Amino acid sequence: MRSLPRLAVLALAAVLAVPAHAGEGGGKSPKHKVTQSASYVMIEPMYSTILDGDKPVGMLMIGIGLDIPDEKLRAEAQHALPVLRDAYVRNLLNYSTTAVRSWKQPDVTLIADRLQGVTDRALGRKGAKVLLAQVAMRLMK
Repeated sequence: MRSLPRLAVLALAAVLAVPAHAGEGGGKSPKHKVTQSASYVMIEPMYSTILDGDKPVGMLMIGIGLDIPDEKLRAEAQHALPVLRDAYVRNLLNYSTTAVRSWKQPDVTLIADRLQGVTDRALGRKGAKVLLAQVAMRLMK
């Protein structure tokens, strides 16, 4: 009977010690990195409606990233991400309503060139390379 309180104290200490080890590192899970490159800036995917006449017939999804070797320009681009994203979405809305058709594949070279121009204008200079990661269409019946 004497060892029962000691056993209870040891069991309680073991239970309390487990969360202390599990929570090391600030309690945050490690951030997923797409690449080991420090110059890569990820942009969340962007969506735009595909129209046929005046009816929506699908969605165009574009995934991009930016390769910006210049650290100062990279910092400026990360600070300007909301402005960049807005400019990208506006440009893609214009492109998807005027040039994308549900019966043919979108021109990925034209998309990349348009987004590169948007990037250069928004940042005020060249030095950020647009990397086109994904172009997908989802059509509705």
